[in-house]
Amino acid sequence: MIIIVDFGSQTTHLIARRLKEFGVGVQIVNPENAMAKINRFKAGGIILSGGPSSVYEKNAQKVDISIFSLGIPVLGICYGLQLTAHLLGGKVISGKKEYGPTKLKIKNYKLKITTGLPKSFVVWMSHGDEVVNLPEGFKVFGLTENVPFAIVGDIERNIFGLQFHPEVEHTEFGNKILKNFVEICEVTVLKKNFDIFKMEETIKKNVGEKDYVIGAVSGGVDSTVAAALTAKAIGKRFIPIYVDNGLMREGTTAYVKKIFKEIGIEPIVVNAAGEMLKRLKKITDSEKKRKIIGNFYIEIFEKEMKKLKMKNISVKHLLQGTIYSDVIESQGTKNAAKIKSHHNVGGLPKKMKLKLLEPVRNFYKDEVREIGRLLGLSEEFINKQPFPGPGYAVRIRGEVTKQRLAMEKKADKIVLSEIQTAGLYPKVFLSFPVMTNAFSTAVKGDGRQFGEVIAVRIIESKDIMTSNWAKIPYDILQRISSRIVNEVKGVSRVVYDITTKPPATMEWE
Repeated sequence: MIIIVDFGSQTTHLIARRLKEFGVGVQIVNPENAMAKINRFKAGGIILSGGPSSVYEKNAQKVDISIFSLGIPVLGICYGLQLTAHLLGGKVISGKKEYGPTKLKIKNYKLKITTGLPKSFVVWMSHGDEVVNLPEGFKVFGLTENVPFAIVGDIERNIFGLQFHPEVEHTEFGNKILKNFVEICEVTVLKKNFDIFKMEETIKKNVGEKDYVIGAVSGGVDSTVAAALTAKAIGKRFIPIYVDNGLMREGTTAYVKKIFKEIGIEPIVVNAAGEMLKRLKKITDSEKKRKIIGNFYIEIFEKEMKKLKMKNISVKHLLQGTIYSDVIESQGTKNAAKIKSHHNVGGLPKKMKLKLLEPVRNFYKDEVREIGRLLGLSEEFINKQPFPGPGYAVRIRGEVTKQRLAMEKKADKIVLSEIQTAGLYPKVFLSFPVMTNAFSTAVKGDGRQFGEVIAVRIIESKDIMTSNWAKIPYDILQRISSRIVNEVKGVSRVVYDITTKPPATMEWE
């Protein structure tokens, strides 16, 4: 197998996913026990992941330098490259910061690591440090306008380094580079598949033969697939609960009922819209919003658990549609940085009466959709655009008031309808407006108005780990802008967000 040493990258798990898709056995390990695990699992290759630290910092994560003398191929990615250079006698400094796409040029085509690559292609960067001197024996195989050492390696020792991220969806030929490394490692390759039966058996084992599970469902892809899996595993002992908190899209309650009618279970619907707004009053910090919402959800689910207990129904588990991108952004690994507390991960209270059941926790969005297809769910449910668990609360910068919520809902309806009318809904991953809490002057009917600026974000992605802004035709953007400014009272202008991920996140909060 290939050992991945995790230095806290947001995409360490994604590297593992890519290798598993090739049929390669993978083990993710921490730096401090890397040598022991490499020996234990008889590693055929080693990958050093990216990470948020700098190699020259006092407490920077490192590995035993002897891993480079084992005769096992090594690939350093981003921080992994910088650490390789640092440990082997090169130099790393705080250099040119790059986030997002850039063009890479291949310098040498006759190597196994660069086999099958074109002369130039787009790669995705996310770094603030750079290698300025290579260790002895290393040569350059690829470069960009700002990074002279984008692909480097010591051919004699099979040690390679990439300053960019080959594992992310938006790096062109990234899979080819990783496959080339797998071939260098000469590891066994098997066929990958999703074992639905095994997932069901895991759920049954966790829940037991008598207990019930209540499920937090929102109508989104993740919670729907997690619910379908659980219902298939334990049948009527699964009770879905939808919290109508007033922060969801119009028609979501009816949509949720439609989903579970197809699955064959009637959901419990809890109306909490009024209370939700009360709890968010005067709250402007996005982290506080997420935690308030996460805590409120748990309160509701624990109340529902008590009601069921009065009917002699024993509930010990709460199902959530948590996926891996939620986990990693909420600091889901030891050395990772916290990007934001997802309401269903970092936003949960520390003490809970319910145990979490998260059957799709280790999968990405596109994998969850594939599992849904294998379960027989209709494409209508599977291809639905993602919608954040905290709903419109994280698409309204600043305080969530009744008035601003109404404005956001109206603007959202316009964006969605125009994207659907233009036939673009299946082609984009996400499309939504953001109440920016910024204000500007407008001229309406020859009079001055001072209104809020709305930002429209439309992006392309598969697994949420990276995204690119969608190149929507100008006439459609113009129509969206005109309708929002004319139809949503209090809006002065509309701007279009053209920021990639990284550096931006999918949502604004």
